[in-house]
Amino acid sequence: METVSRFLIPPDQSFFLFGPRGTGKSTWIREHFGEKILYLDLLRMDVFRTLTANPERLRELVEGRNPGVDTVVLDEIQKAPTLLDEVHSLMEKQKKIRFILTGSSARKLKRAGVDLLAGRALIRNLHPFMAYELGKKFVLEKALQYGLVPLVMNAPDPEGTLAAYAALYLKEEVQAEGLVRNIGSFARFLEAISFSNGSILNLSHVARECQVGQKTAEGYLDVLEDLLLGHRLPVFQKRSKRSLASHPKFYYFDTGVFRSLRPTGPLDDPGTIEGAALEGLVFQHLRAWNGYGGDKHTLSYWRTRAGNEVDFIVYGKDGLHAIEVKNSKRIRPEDFSGLISIGEEYPIAKRYLLHRGADRYVHEGIRCMPCGKFLAELKPGKPIPE
Repeated sequence: METVSRFLIPPDQSFFLFGPRGTGKSTWIREHFGEKILYLDLLRMDVFRTLTANPERLRELVEGRNPGVDTVVLDEIQKAPTLLDEVHSLMEKQKKIRFILTGSSARKLKRAGVDLLAGRALIRNLHPFMAYELGKKFVLEKALQYGLVPLVMNAPDPEGTLAAYAALYLKEEVQAEGLVRNIGSFARFLEAISFSNGSILNLSHVARECQVGQKTAEGYLDVLEDLLLGHRLPVFQKRSKRSLASHPKFYYFDTGVFRSLRPTGPLDDPGTIEGAALEGLVFQHLRAWNGYGGDKHTLSYWRTRAGNEVDFIVYGKDGLHAIEVKNSKRIRPEDFSGLISIGEEYPIAKRYLLHRGADRYVHEGIRCMPCGKFLAELKPGKPIPE
């Protein structure tokens, strides 16, 4: 697959670059900075052994860098968090050097007690591809099946690559770093929580499914979020006059990863799985749109205890946007119920219903749009498309 231009813009100062495995962090760095960098890959055992045994070796490498090189990259910094002390010292003494510290998890950095360079380095995140980045290469049906992780999209065998993706994390991130005691229970947790993708999270039920205690399941969920593989979506509660749900919803970071972990069988409803995948695809786009745009909005969902629900609430200075996702080409009157309710609660809300049909129209003030077109027009730094 040819190179795809990403929305992430590098800051002028040192920064951490976090993102799940396979989202293209190393590729993005090489495209933006070319050969004018000192690149140290901590996944290479020789580099890892040298720098962890002698952290001062980093100073020697930086001081001996080629002329014109003003950027130093430490790839997968969570493998060697002790190097951050040396990085901190170098940043204080050599202010013209920019450090880029990449990682697929901040968990080990937190556990080591480091302070992420006391705020001297910004934090940026790289997400799976957005539809707008892909342009004509974006195909909704393929995205729903295989997701938008660059590693998977570029693979000759996307299905096989997805099948190996979770195993890679279990071996190289979870087991190798000792993040959990029982790797088998954690593997069952990844599968059990896939049934909650796009749903209100009942962690006690998930714990029973994977045969662990609730406290253990809570710890597993924290690990999953620290590894950037999953995210909780809170309830929107600003100035609410109604009694609302209290539990968050859950989404895997990529709909293809969700599909690979979600078991299927003759008793499963394909429409339910497809609907969860579509909702997850919208969620990952909204996260990327918000993140690349400077995190100027909060993302949440809305659900009353009476059962009226809206999948996504995007709230910021430019207003309140309520977005409902329906995996159907034919919209029924009852599909508008959640959006009608939130319009009564918040008259300022701009309301959207995303569907699988081809028509774009307005129904009683609600903008109805084909989901694929909405995703293809969603661009960071620009308003939500109408």
